[in-house]
Amino acid sequence: MKHKVFFYLFLFSIVIIALLFNSNRNMLNSEEKKVSVLHKRIEILRDSLHMTSKDNDADYFSLDYNDDAQEYFDFQNMDSDIKKIREEILTLNHQENGNPLVPYGVIDGQKCIIDKMKFINHRWIIADFYAGAIHGEVLIKYFFSKEEPTQFSTIETVLYPSR
Repeated sequence: MKHKVFFYLFLFSIVIIALLFNSNRNMLNSEEKKVSVLHKRIEILRDSLHMTSKDNDADYFSLDYNDDAQEYFDFQNMDSDIKKIREEILTLNHQENGNPLVPYGVIDGQKCIIDKMKFINHRWIIADFYAGAIHGEVLIKYFFSKEEPTQFSTIETVLYPSR
């Protein structure tokens, strides 16, 4: 009888140990899955942070983030002043030989037209232009005055082969 009790206690303890082992293994697998998901989230956040950092670096040379250059414009009217300058440049596209800020004139029967602009600061603009299949970029120096038309001069241009 004494041997049967010990035998049943032994079997009972083995069953309990097996159940505890299985339960702990399931908990471990569950925790490993959670850790894996968290590692993926961390990687996604690192990538996002890296991209945000790159965006901030790219916007470093931008009128939108340059407080010193913004002081040149009246803060309350800056958007309207920028819009006026942008319209003045786009109006130059309608001249017979294309935009005079692009020194190439007419290329293969197509006049050079500025279509995109980015204000670097209160003195410089970088703009994209095209003439048919040929395109390029132009760095423009400008002087803005509310009373007079904006003065523009081309600093440098880059011409790329057809797209």
